[in-house]
Amino acid sequence: MSSPDVLGPMAGRVVALAENRFLDALANLFEKEGATALRIPLVLMLDSEDMAPVDAWITQASAGLMDLFVFMTGEGIRRLVARADGDGQKAAFVEGLSKSQLLTRGPKPVAALREIGLAPTLQAPAPTTHGLIRALETLDLRGKTVGVQLHGYDNIPLIAAIEGAGARVLVAKPYRYAPASDGTRVCDMIHLMHKGEVDLLAFTSSPQVDRLFEVARENNLENELREGLKKTMIASIGPVASETLFQLGVRVDVCPEDGFGMKRLVQAISQQITKA
Repeated sequence: MSSPDVLGPMAGRVVALAENRFLDALANLFEKEGATALRIPLVLMLDSEDMAPVDAWITQASAGLMDLFVFMTGEGIRRLVARADGDGQKAAFVEGLSKSQLLTRGPKPVAALREIGLAPTLQAPAPTTHGLIRALETLDLRGKTVGVQLHGYDNIPLIAAIEGAGARVLVAKPYRYAPASDGTRVCDMIHLMHKGEVDLLAFTSSPQVDRLFEVARENNLENELREGLKKTMIASIGPVASETLFQLGVRVDVCPEDGFGMKRLVQAISQQITKA
């Protein structure tokens, strides 16, 4: 008979995963801990429907017309670099970035900048919109032009804070979110959670939370979802996803204290389960 150590601390646990891009890698991490992974990707990241504004933003950045860049995500940086490369502007784009101040939210945009030989001038004290605003408050933005890379949604509080400080804002949204799993699969997961057959649900981004509740509302399952969430351990990869859950009245049982990556998430969950 195998010992619990051989089976892993999550042996016998069913873990629902909302991740899409790195779903298999995340599932493998959980399976190494002994869990059974239920793959329910909730959102896709696709190019924005109209990329002309993004191309114009890249051209302006390449020409050195921005004094400060605010990068929300590593995915956004990589997509901008790839877009510039496709138009033969990568070298000019990177040079344009190198001549300006660079503000990042969280470790992922830092890693993406490192891939092109750059480093942030300033990092948000917390990887949230509020953290970015706090960092911006340390700068004199009067008369400056600020390039902001958004992800999927408009960020009205961030834009308002920059404009309120006297700066001009140029926005780039290189990608958008779209449903990854059809509603039926998501509804099936909600039913399983309601029956207590899912031990843990792991979120790796806030749009995943929004999509889950959207499907529940569309199918009159919000009460069932909320009951299921009460029976299920909820894990969040970082403070942004956690804040979205809190705003919806959902508790968060596990969130890494730092790192905010998939390995750190799985480690934090494993440690929590071991303690229980």
